[in-house]
Amino acid sequence: MSASPTEVDVLVIGGGQAALATAYFLRRTHLSFLLLDEQAAPGGAWLHGWDSLRLFSPATWSSIPGWPMPASASTYPTRAEVIDYLSRYEERYQLPVRRPVHVASVERDGDRLRVRADEHVWRARAVVSATGAWSNPYIPDYPGREQFVGVQLHSAHYVDPAPFVGQRVMIVGGGNSGAQILAEVSKVAETLWITPEPPLFLADDVDGRVLFERATERWKAQQEGRTVDQPIGGLGDVVMVEPVREARSRGVLVSERPFERFTEHGVEWADGRRADIDAVIWCTGFRPALAHLGELGVIEADGKVAVEGTRALKQPNLWLVGYGEWTGAASATLIGVTRTARSTVSEIDAALGGH
Repeated sequence: MSASPTEVDVLVIGGGQAALATAYFLRRTHLSFLLLDEQAAPGGAWLHGWDSLRLFSPATWSSIPGWPMPASASTYPTRAEVIDYLSRYEERYQLPVRRPVHVASVERDGDRLRVRADEHVWRARAVVSATGAWSNPYIPDYPGREQFVGVQLHSAHYVDPAPFVGQRVMIVGGGNSGAQILAEVSKVAETLWITPEPPLFLADDVDGRVLFERATERWKAQQEGRTVDQPIGGLGDVVMVEPVREARSRGVLVSERPFERFTEHGVEWADGRRADIDAVIWCTGFRPALAHLGELGVIEADGKVAVEGTRALKQPNLWLVGYGEWTGAASATLIGVTRTARSTVSEIDAALGGH
């Protein structure tokens, strides 16, 4: 027989940047709250990034609310520096985090939500889902993929280029992860880069700070009902960080359009061309990790939850933070999540009566 559930005003599911930013603002209320983190240590999805991963914004433009990220020894902070920052942030604000805790389900329980995790059960007046997308990598379903005998690896599980020395490696995906992984794998292997469209390379002096400013301007314009005329450049375009610029100088930033099918030892295009490959690294993105919300019946056919702002339309005491543009402009970025976290906590505080 399971123990009686623990009561709490707000339960935050997740322990990464979105969860921490939300917790920062919850500290300013009179509401009781708790974070449930599936990871064994602080750092969220950054714990699983590849070894050489760097941000493409300076530290001051990669901070969550309250405490700026300390300056990096180089222009762009490393993955290790981000993990250290998030760990120290959690400690600095004495945030109540339990880990590792895997949330199995969220269920309705009268006017509360019942959250089940391992042998523990909580009842909350409000739940904030901030699980991100890292644990739900997406791989497109190409014909013959299961017949291919080589290695297939998603960028979520890529660590470094060592396993690919001397091989023929196909990298699929035209975003920043594809370009950065291509840049270092191409130093030790023969590479083939597949992108849906020719990749969009930003000017060398455009980094994440500029992209965030553009996104903010677009957001303000939407709020005011006006349009903005600004240069093309979104968060999906390739930022020319130093390793990518170096790869450009070697002439490897050349992509081909998608193939039609896999063969046993490679791929084949519609025109009959073939390429033999030993391994595929899928840099094809992620889908929201929302399996824990399945029993609520709120997940739509597109794998998302219908929201107004960040509040679920079909479950008014559920909020979602940090999954992408549908949960707030730039909300899946370190600096961009602050605005969303602030407004979400303000809504929760009002909805629960501030006590």
